[in-house]
Amino acid sequence: MHRTSSRLLALLSLLQTRPDWSGEDLAERLDITPRTVRRDVDRLRELGYPIMAFKGPSGGYRLDAGTHLPPLLFDDDQAVALALALQTAAAGTTLAEDAARALATIRQVMPPRLRHRMDRMRITAVHPPGSGDTPQADAHVLTDLSTAIHTHAELRFDYAADGTATTGQRRRVQPHHLVTRRGRWYLLAWDLDREDWRTFRVDRIQPRTPTGPRFTPRELPGGDVAAFVMSRFRGSDATTDWPCQGQVVLNLPATTVAPFAQDGIVEELGPDHCRLTLGSWSWTGLAAAIGRFDTDIEVIGPPELNDAFAHLATRYANAVRKTVES
Repeated sequence: MHRTSSRLLALLSLLQTRPDWSGEDLAERLDITPRTVRRDVDRLRELGYPIMAFKGPSGGYRLDAGTHLPPLLFDDDQAVALALALQTAAAGTTLAEDAARALATIRQVMPPRLRHRMDRMRITAVHPPGSGDTPQADAHVLTDLSTAIHTHAELRFDYAADGTATTGQRRRVQPHHLVTRRGRWYLLAWDLDREDWRTFRVDRIQPRTPTGPRFTPRELPGGDVAAFVMSRFRGSDATTDWPCQGQVVLNLPATTVAPFAQDGIVEELGPDHCRLTLGSWSWTGLAAAIGRFDTDIEVIGPPELNDAFAHLATRYANAVRKTVES
């Protein structure tokens, strides 16, 4: 029994490392026969893992997405990274409560060596003065809005424009984008009744179900979400007060970047990446500010920001070389 359980865990771990595996490759890696691989795959399916078989010269298997979340396997570095990301999300963000519960669950099943590593990393969120009373958007509302945006479905919701009304105004919109600014989430949408673009605070939205018909997305004036939202906040066509402003794509969820974006604009592009528009007094300062996000960075523009990253890379490389030489 112990041998079978260990083999099933090893098989599951392999299936998670790449999209497709042939039966022969799995048998060779696990030192078992292809027949045993088929039996073990059937056992994992009985446990709820959606493993798909595909045809080919020798056949193969793929761990697919299912209707529910089965147990997952992580290596040591993945487990610690996940715990750190959850701790970051639990530090005063929109998903704080859910992140804290998930963090407690993961910590409980961590082996002592990983729990000690995680406990040494404590994160405290420091918010600007007066931000403690900022209403937080509901995670379920964010999910509903994001789904409507990606499926191009019209939305109906009640909206408390001043934040104090017990019953909000009925609105019908075509949702375009979710953005976050200074800790608050906003929905950018085309208002069907007012026939104009509007921004709505997500914490004041109460969605109604079901959603409306599908629509063809409109082109946003100027084509730049961040610039458009910033101009709406300032009541003018000005895009920024900063002399230097740039855009990048970060391989992090918008909910992770938002608490640290200051007065920047964060646009959700998917579950694990977002677009950040940020300003600074200098291009070098802007590149350094963006570099504090510990992830891969894709520079959208302008070229001056790309040059600033290259300049900082050379400066940091020189610093490392001088340290080694000394």
